[in-house]
Amino acid sequence: MDLSIAQYILLGVLGIVAGIVNMMAGGGSNLILPVLMMFGVPADIANGSNRVGVLLQSVSGLFGFNKAGRLPKQDLPAILWPTLLGGLCGALAASFAPVEILKPMLLITMLSVAALAFFKPSMLLVAPDVQPVQVSENPKARLGLWLAGVYGGFVQAGAGFVLLPVLAGLLHYDLVRANALKVCCTLGFTLVSLAVFVWRGQVWWDIGLVLAVGSMIGAKVGVLTAISVKPETLRWVLFVMTLAAVVAALLK
Repeated sequence: MDLSIAQYILLGVLGIVAGIVNMMAGGGSNLILPVLMMFGVPADIANGSNRVGVLLQSVSGLFGFNKAGRLPKQDLPAILWPTLLGGLCGALAASFAPVEILKPMLLITMLSVAALAFFKPSMLLVAPDVQPVQVSENPKARLGLWLAGVYGGFVQAGAGFVLLPVLAGLLHYDLVRANALKVCCTLGFTLVSLAVFVWRGQVWWDIGLVLAVGSMIGAKVGVLTAISVKPETLRWVLFVMTLAAVVAALLK
């Protein structure tokens, strides 16, 4: 199917918004996936094509965080491996899931994660005097990272809200550094999951590249403002926009 020029423009704008949101907290794909499905894009194709934008926004965002000296590297391999393995498991599950059940699963999962993040703001808060711990010191963190990878590989939308409680709550990184690590983990499991979706022929590159251009622009803006802007401000906007988009997609 072919999208109209207006639809491509809207996707590019949403890509910018998603890039900003993902660098500051998470949940940008909550905006993209329901709109793609509302446009008539099959759920599996929407899920796969969205990963192109997520991949390139993660590269852009990671470069920005690293340049600003906000990317912790001392325990990075231990953080990445569980998310990579989880991402492979989640992507394979999503790729082989029947299309007729994938759409409601995606929508329900996205709305549930957005609602949980909105109603549980303490998930993202870390006391300023608490020092980070290594993954080896907290076995629950390894399991949490794997589960976050499974979720991210399966649906992507809201994966940041799954990762941040692990990185901030269990490993005790402050929100800015937790966001930088979240972007690194997202890049890792997105590489794995995108490879699966490309292999399965579930990526429409025109959609993916339009989202990628917008997402990279948004990621640059998001990194610059991540230090000063609090995620609480985004919760109302994210929740309302997600609710409206999910309802519209379900009614289509």
